[in-house]
Formats: sequence, C-alpha cells, structure tokens
Amino acid sequence: MASTASPYGFRAVNELGGLPYAGSTRSFLLDPAGYSNNVFNGSLVYVGSDGYLQLVTATGADGTTNAFPTGSGGGAVLTGAVGVFVGCSYVNAQGQTIFSQYYPANAVNATAFVIDDDRTVFQVQAAGSITQTELGNNVYLANAQSTSTGSTTTGNSNVAVNATAITTTAAFRIVGFVNSTTSQVGDDYTDILVKFNPGYHSYSNAVGL
Repeated sequence: MASTASPYGFRAVNELGGLPYAGSTRSFLLDPAGYSNNVFNGSLVYVGSDGYLQLVTATGADGTTNAFPTGSGGGAVLTGAVGVFVGCSYVNAQGQTIFSQYYPANAVNATAFVIDDDRTVFQVQAAGSITQTELGNNVYLANAQSTSTGSTTTGNSNVAVNATAITTTAAFRIVGFVNSTTSQVGDDYTDILVKFNPGYHSYSNAVGL
C-alpha cells in the first residue's frame, strides 16, 4: 500500500495501445556553454526558442498561465513539453565524457536522452489519494519543477501530480492505476498511469516555437 509520499517523477510503462515501452529515446542538446538548472531522471522537458532543451517550470494546470512551457516574464505559452528526461552525457572539467542519470547544472557540451513519444503511458505518484471514479479525468504537477526537484544522490526526480483530478483541461489524462502488492487504487498516495493531453505535448500541438 502506498501510504507514504515517495514521488519519483515520470516512468515510462507502455504505449497507449498497450505495446510495452521498448526503451526508445531521442537525443536533444542542452546549451553547450551550460544550462543553469539540474535536470533529473523523470523530469518534464521542452525545447526552448534557442533550440536547446530546458526544464519545464510550469505545472500544466491550464492552457494559459500554467501551460507548458513557462514563458518570459512569468507568463506561459502552450507549445508543449517534448517529453521526459531519462539521462544525459556531458563533458567534465578533465575533458572526459560522462554518462549520468541526471544533468548537473552548468555542465557543458551535454546531450540529453528524452522519451518523446506523445503516446507513451507514464507511471507517476499523486500527492494524495486518487479514486476509481477519477479515471479518465485530468491531473497536473503538484508543484512546479525546479533545479532542486530531485536528488543529486540518486539522480531521480521527486515530482508528483496533484491529488484532486479535474474534468477541465490540464496536462495529463489518467488512463489507469498501478495495482500491485505495494500500490492500490485509492491509496493515500496513489500511483497512477497517465498520458500527455493534446496540446501539452509539442508533437500534438501545431503551434511552433
């Protein structure tokens, strides 16, 4: 039973049609001179107007002020996340190429690996109980991502989704539950299965950067 909060970000499970997730990713560059945020495994990311990968810092609670991504001046633009970050390579101070579970802020010449299929189903923990009646409703991030929403020890994200599913627009649709010996529907911190809603992923949004 998931009785304690132990969020872990987004973990790929399968495709919407039921095919298993086979581990496919796409490579994206971060700013070669260094990006100022840590990016943890399981974090949502987007492609900025400069063409480089960045951390999503909006919650996805709606399509305007909390859309993906956050725009300049605190506003938001619904152009969509490009997927979920699952690791990277970068060059350290000794000129060595390092492969890492997470991107350490300001590392140079980094290439990120991202699950960018907009039909991927992800497992994520809610910040409270989600019941069977909320299947098919929408959720969004419980808290905005930042350089500190994860562990530099494990390299993993600690992001969760909100505990009250809504019927209005938001970033993710609940498509199922994780039923196992450690997680059941309606647990205090329910593990759920979600997918990106149209528009909240870059590939299902016709608006360009």
